[in-house]
Amino acid sequence: MPPRRIKKLFKSRPTIEGAGVHLKRAFGYSQVPQFDPFLMLDDFHSDNPADYLAGFPWHPHRGIETITYVLEGLVEHGDSMGNKGAIGAGDVQWMTAGSGIIHQEMPKESPTGTMWGFQFWANLPAAQKMMPPRYRDVKAADIPAVALDGGVAVKVIAGTVGGVQGPVKDIVIEPEMLDISVPAGTVFRHPLPAGHTAFAYILAGEGYFDDRRDAYAYEVVGHGWLDTERRCICGPETVALFEHEGDAVQVTTTDKPVRFILVAGKPLGEPVAWYGPIVMNTQEELRVAFEEYEKGTFIK
Repeated sequence: MPPRRIKKLFKSRPTIEGAGVHLKRAFGYSQVPQFDPFLMLDDFHSDNPADYLAGFPWHPHRGIETITYVLEGLVEHGDSMGNKGAIGAGDVQWMTAGSGIIHQEMPKESPTGTMWGFQFWANLPAAQKMMPPRYRDVKAADIPAVALDGGVAVKVIAGTVGGVQGPVKDIVIEPEMLDISVPAGTVFRHPLPAGHTAFAYILAGEGYFDDRRDAYAYEVVGHGWLDTERRCICGPETVALFEHEGDAVQVTTTDKPVRFILVAGKPLGEPVAWYGPIVMNTQEELRVAFEEYEKGTFIK
């Protein structure tokens, strides 16, 4: 069977979130349900503290999971259950909001001068939307690194590579989350479960994520009106959403290496009712959630 091919390519676009954080949105509300079960991917990458120090003050979540991966810098967090801590370079926080949580995420001035990380949201199925909230806090030292043929290096956050399983387990959508570095002049192939949605977000370098080598074989979303260069090789701040057909993702590099995050999960196939930080299945469920938030009965 041929490898999975690109369905659509999305170029991230500048936006402002939280109390004034400048970031790049790779996909979000307008792309539902193409990424099912994933809802949003934001990339925050800056060497200017004014771009990120305002942070994300206290706000609620219900019905989703938020996944934060910090590559450089430090993000302090706290919540309505009394949890607090910090997510540092290489750390991952997989938070299941479930029935409801109120929390804040406040970046601190980076020791390296650069703040770089990203957060994506995963949806929960109707049967688990009101499950008790929980955290999976994973330190960088607890994320296994697997060395593969050709010098390929993989940090296994969730899923399995080379018989090595990542520390994030027993998640409803059966996710894979891999941080992959492929050297120049290398072909990398990774098997995927049949039917699972998969996308790659390119962090650095470039590579071919589609064996057709045809930039017009798929739609490109998010380019500016003066962007006349259309290449079939994928570079930074780009999301490649793959077709569901095919049993593996194949990435080929030429004279440059590439680093990317590969994320995959089981689609839910359920209706999505989304407003702000809360994602449910119906508008009535949204109304109840926001009424409870106003009344102070949101936390279960």
